[in-house]
Amino acid sequence: MKKETHHPYPINSISEMHRLLGLPKPAHPLVSVINLSEVNCHLDENLQSVKYNFYSICIKRDFKGKMKYGQNYYDFDEGIMTFFSPGQVISTVVEDDISINGWWLMVHPDFIRSYPLAKTIANYGYFSYAANEALHLSEKEETMITSIMQHIQQEYHSTIDNYSQDVMLSHIDLLLNYANRFYNRQFITRKNANNDLLINLETILADYFNGDKVQQLGLPTVHYLAEQLNISANYLSDMLRSLTGQNTQQHIHNKLIEKAKDVLSTTSLSVSEIAYQLGFEHPQSFSKLFKNKTNFSPLAFRHSFN
Repeated sequence: MKKETHHPYPINSISEMHRLLGLPKPAHPLVSVINLSEVNCHLDENLQSVKYNFYSICIKRDFKGKMKYGQNYYDFDEGIMTFFSPGQVISTVVEDDISINGWWLMVHPDFIRSYPLAKTIANYGYFSYAANEALHLSEKEETMITSIMQHIQQEYHSTIDNYSQDVMLSHIDLLLNYANRFYNRQFITRKNANNDLLINLETILADYFNGDKVQQLGLPTVHYLAEQLNISANYLSDMLRSLTGQNTQQHIHNKLIEKAKDVLSTTSLSVSEIAYQLGFEHPQSFSKLFKNKTNFSPLAFRHSFN
């Protein structure tokens, strides 16, 4: 018998989300902030896998259940924050009679479209992190985020005037900036785990360049490395930037240049042969990258050893 395929349930509007949660219509169709303790959670097979078409910013506590992202499940029993951008698929497995505390802010892209935040929100890479890369808050941080959520809710339920949207967006912008700061703190406090990731990354790159993967797959990509490490591409780049000051693509280039230097100084292979060996389709691309990184052309670097 053919296995039944469950497609993610699309939730296209904030009004629809309110209806599914059994809540009154939102005060504004493009934004909503919900106190999760006021929501009666229930099991619905259709909602075990959903795709929001709006930004979701959620701080949760005492969530009894598991959230699935990709092929892995993660427990969320402590105060954590998750960020999802429009189009991401989220799967949740919950227990009967669950309760959950916290706040949930939903923002439709149209609410911020004519504001600078519409462009700057793309700079917050954590909207593309996986569920296991959630932001774990300290008590002080949780208090601060909760306070901002409460201010947004207060403004949300106030009489709408010409300043309402500006004030709410100011609070949202402040919340995202604090989240950015707290994530950078998390990179530091989880330094040992991140150092292990860095060691694993070095091993993967070494095996890639020393084996036959370059010939099979071409140059290593950021997404390939992230998949090998079971983390999201954005989290990997942000983690590396916090540890080394460089993102994943720069890290790949550095490893590639080191390998090129070894080949140039120990073999008589032509520049074109080396370029193809390292996965470049065009030798000119290799030569340009090498010179940008070393201030030498490949041939000039080789001649410096003669």
